[in-house]
Amino acid sequence: MQFDIMVLPGDGIGPEVVAEGVRVLQAVEKRFGHRFRLSEDLVGAVALRRYGTPLRPETLEQCRASHAILFGAVGDPGGDDARIIREALFPLRKSFDLFANLRPVKVYPALAHTSPVRPEALHNVDLVVVRELTGGLYFGRPRRQWRSRQGRQAVDTLRYSEREIERILRVGFRLAQQRRRKLTSVDKANVLESSRLWRQKASEMAADYHDVKLDHMYVDACAMLLIRQPASFDVIVTDNMFGDILTDEASVLAGSIGMLPSASLGKPRRDGTAFGMYEPIHGTAPDIAGQSKANPLATILSVGMMLRYSLGLPGEGDLVERAVASALEQGHRTGDLARPGERALTTGQMGEAVARLVIELH
Repeated sequence: MQFDIMVLPGDGIGPEVVAEGVRVLQAVEKRFGHRFRLSEDLVGAVALRRYGTPLRPETLEQCRASHAILFGAVGDPGGDDARIIREALFPLRKSFDLFANLRPVKVYPALAHTSPVRPEALHNVDLVVVRELTGGLYFGRPRRQWRSRQGRQAVDTLRYSEREIERILRVGFRLAQQRRRKLTSVDKANVLESSRLWRQKASEMAADYHDVKLDHMYVDACAMLLIRQPASFDVIVTDNMFGDILTDEASVLAGSIGMLPSASLGKPRRDGTAFGMYEPIHGTAPDIAGQSKANPLATILSVGMMLRYSLGLPGEGDLVERAVASALEQGHRTGDLARPGERALTTGQMGEAVARLVIELH
């Protein structure tokens, strides 16, 4: 089978980690006989410098003609970082209505020592955060700053419609049905009207999913429990900002933010797949960019999610995940995962190790 993949490496360490994701994708191609036709373009600060805009209309059209997008990271800490996010990342999400952001958090036994959380709390941690991605505080209007006689002021607007809440909750319920049948809906219903609507809708929809146990939890309580009892969670569903914060917090469970992949998905097709954008949750990491120190595993695991959710190749996705686990069990480590005195692999060496295992594993 042939699949068209749009590759957008972006800025900072984006090109380095995406190159290893592509290497693993090519290993899948070699083993299974699929054909992945790759197109590549600039996005983010590098596109702004080259073309005068962080995201060209031509790039969006190339994305539209693809089965999926493999994305690195964008940002420009030395320039207008907010503009890069606002004019590159957000339009990609909005243009394709990528409303469902899936962020799995798994603790590999071989990496339990890298987390600051006590080892006994990390046993059997395997959860997914479903984050609403195209609404809420990040996209609300009005949003502005102004100056008055009382000084500088600012406003951001948190708005959700019933439709937006329903469709992300449905993703959470259905994912829980495929896993351990437990859904935790996270909100701040004791303070926010949008959260009260969120909680009401979740309770109403629970009647359609009798096989799923629904719990409601305030976001501050969830943040605490994620560290104290992370194995108690199966699927967490929450809004845009809460999901952003909670998944960055959850990265300490996995030992490094370089271990957390993500899938941003649009409306499901009849066959269960969906157009999506796949990226590590980390940023551009300018302090190590160009030094071959970056951990590519989050990007490689994002490739595994792409195979499963957009290309309809779950077996191939499982193999990528097994190859990552096997590489870690064999002691392969990048600098963020290595103990003092342990040899740290370069970005390319880690990617090469995983790609080799994709070919060799039974």
